[in-house]
Amino acid sequence: MSAKISHTPVAVERCMDLLSPALINKSKPYLIDATLGLGGHAKVFLERFANLHLIGLDRDASAIQIAKSNLAPYQMRTTFINTTFDQIQSSLNTAGIDSADGILFDLGVSSMQLDQSERGFSYSYEAPLDMRMDQSAGRTAAEVLNTYNHGQLAKILQNYGEEKFASKIAENIIKARVNGSLNTTTDLAAIVKDSIPAPARRTGGNPAKRTFQAIRIEVNQELTILERAIPAALSALSVGGRLVVMSYQSLEDRIVKGCFANVTKSSTPLGLPVELPNSAATYKLLLSSSQGADADEQLSNPRSQSMRLRAIERVAA
Repeated sequence: MSAKISHTPVAVERCMDLLSPALINKSKPYLIDATLGLGGHAKVFLERFANLHLIGLDRDASAIQIAKSNLAPYQMRTTFINTTFDQIQSSLNTAGIDSADGILFDLGVSSMQLDQSERGFSYSYEAPLDMRMDQSAGRTAAEVLNTYNHGQLAKILQNYGEEKFASKIAENIIKARVNGSLNTTTDLAAIVKDSIPAPARRTGGNPAKRTFQAIRIEVNQELTILERAIPAALSALSVGGRLVVMSYQSLEDRIVKGCFANVTKSSTPLGLPVELPNSAATYKLLLSSSQGADADEQLSNPRSQSMRLRAIERVAA
């Protein structure tokens, strides 16, 4: 696989603005890029902070290999770990440190995974029904589509894809697998199209988008892992450390928002005029709500259009 595959990292300057205060005055700051991908964000941080040590995590072994090539000039200041991003604590142990000064998450499927048609993430190309981010383990999309019952499929499509026609799509998936006509990504896309009334297909882009998102989330257990990952990342921050998370769909953002809300609340009962000892929140929000990419970036980098960014700082142990 060529290391020449590239992509434009989303909101890189905004991430820099938010994370820099946690890195700038440290003799050897540690930044965890929990979703390393091809190393686009990581490279910018390594360029600008000459004393920075980067710990890059990715569950996709092929992404790790490309990132190693792209970040080769900084190999003495990088640690690469092929793992899911909920394994923050074990990653700290691997790197031989107790905490991180900054942590960055750029969630969702990567540009590389979408561009590699044979991986099965895209409804635009014919490919095997795989969709695994880690191709060495786990169920493929084909296994999910061919073994789940109607209720399980409909629930996934409704919960993970927010698909209004989940029941009909699930019904037609089962019919297709019985008659042997569900074998590729284009087969699945056609089933979805045929399951959705024509008036509903005229808006909102490709009708298969929601189904492919839902199956991909199920195959990779993305939300389950994210629910573990955000608390783990918060715990891994040093005092003064910062966490930035970029989400690309509402289900991800809802999890991040909830985790941030839980740790920024005071435990002093409502109505008391003063803060009780040891009851103040140990984290503070850096943004009052989520932020999107600016208009210029949305035009130049289409992937940024659905991005929502949230940021938080640890203020006490």
